[in-house]
Amino acid sequence: MPERHLVTGGSGYAGSVLVRHLREAGHVVRVLDLCDVDDRPADVEFVGADIRDAGAVRRACVDVDVVHHNVALVPLAKDRDAFWTVNRDGTRNLLDAALREGVRKVVHTSSSAVFGVPDRFPVDDATPPRPREDYGRAKLAAEEECANSVARGLDVTILRPRTLLGHGRLGIMQVVFEWVRTGCNVPVLGGGGNVYQFLHVDDFAAASVRAATRPGPRTYNVGAARFGSMRETLDALVRHAGTGSRVVSLPRRPTEFAMKLTGWLGLSPLGPYHWLMYGESMAFDLIRARGELDWDPRYSNEEMFIESYDWYLAHREALMRSTGTASHHRTVVRSRLLGWVGRGMRWL
Repeated sequence: MPERHLVTGGSGYAGSVLVRHLREAGHVVRVLDLCDVDDRPADVEFVGADIRDAGAVRRACVDVDVVHHNVALVPLAKDRDAFWTVNRDGTRNLLDAALREGVRKVVHTSSSAVFGVPDRFPVDDATPPRPREDYGRAKLAAEEECANSVARGLDVTILRPRTLLGHGRLGIMQVVFEWVRTGCNVPVLGGGGNVYQFLHVDDFAAASVRAATRPGPRTYNVGAARFGSMRETLDALVRHAGTGSRVVSLPRRPTEFAMKLTGWLGLSPLGPYHWLMYGESMAFDLIRARGELDWDPRYSNEEMFIESYDWYLAHREALMRSTGTASHHRTVVRSRLLGWVGRGMRWL
């Protein structure tokens, strides 16, 4: 039966895809975001507001059955204070508003960053969260706000997605795609044998839609069912592209130090989560999500990388002309340093 769904962060990458899935399921959709986007469907109501504005958030929750909470400041932003005011305090505003307005269900999008660098993988339901940087800590604090609201009677389900890919994904991924397009080599740390799971944005949206129909608070870890090492994934991409790019190994510790230093100096867009995780193994056990949500991810790592790259090629000219205010994951990264790095890796 059609319901009214509010998608916070509905102008962002994952949020905009979720809006499409909800409309296709026949639901009425409202978006709360700081900025509007040109591709918002005309029948989707837009509320322009900051998640930190408690009054505006409550007004957005009026007459809403389900809230999908996707507003978050991502690691690319590197704003330590805003990680807390947006990701934790904004979540508290949203949950308070949902409780006051009698929202039936909240589906809160968290992050695999709450686990930091896990001691073992796959990460399962018994793995304790141990975030290692401010973004992950703030996202874990938001999960604690969810638990507090559950204790007050609100039905909240938490989704922890792996790194999202798919049509339209830009941000740091666009840098990799540009290196491949121009025939630059793509680095892995050490041998690149670290097993790394991604998640297609359509598979994420499907999980969010299904979570909205299941009563009762629960936490689900979601990622691809078919994945391999970082080297295997990137090898598949460069073979598909056929531009002469190769996957090359860089010494792990010196490269991590360089990533950290240039990020701290503001010379590159890389944040702590990027240099912490690029050389690590990270994957989720999917038993709970597949069993309880009747959810089965469709895309493998290799398929989603290839689709994302092909979409980027098809839209690159328009993207490079764009001066819009879209979210970080829907925006081209303009970094001279990373451009120089790509050109330098031609010689490796």
